[in-house]
Amino acid sequence: MFTGIVEEAGSVLAVMRRGKGWSLEVEVGSIVVGIKIGDSVAVNGCCLTVTEVRGKTVVFDLLDETKEKTNLQSAQVGSRVNLESSLRADGKVGGHFVTGHIDGTARVSKWGRSGEDWELEAEVPEGLERYLVPKGCVAIDGISLTIGRVEGRKFNVWIIPHTYEVTTLRDRKVGDKVNLECDLLAKYVERMSEVKS
Repeated sequence: MFTGIVEEAGSVLAVMRRGKGWSLEVEVGSIVVGIKIGDSVAVNGCCLTVTEVRGKTVVFDLLDETKEKTNLQSAQVGSRVNLESSLRADGKVGGHFVTGHIDGTARVSKWGRSGEDWELEAEVPEGLERYLVPKGCVAIDGISLTIGRVEGRKFNVWIIPHTYEVTTLRDRKVGDKVNLECDLLAKYVERMSEVKS
């Protein structure tokens, strides 16, 4: 479980085929303190397990499905990825509850400066728009954000300067894919409504 408050952006050192899956090596900063094999870390919002720690290099295993269904499919040497350690039981929830299970990728349709802030608009795959609610929660590349407006399959979020500076959103451009995790509560409510019917 995570909160969508990104701790830092790491740099991809390698993406290699390993057995039936993939190995992702990331150079990290202070997040490495206390990290150990078996820990969960959100990488661009994807919950991945640490399989190796070598100094400031942290290694994760990726399943084919994870690589194919997230924007980690385009990760290459030098790419930056958002990183967040898993939530401790005594930790502070500064964003919203994020599981690290990506619902799909959204395509950036608008991205630019708006006054002192930035505005990002994205289009979700068909079917995910039902989870988008103005003023609701969404995680984009693991970042907890508040939805502004919703128009069909498109929605927007506002990015404050701090978020722009400490995350990989500043690397994004129109046409890029971003990982999307919709609000967990909305999915539970939907499921419970189906069961009652």
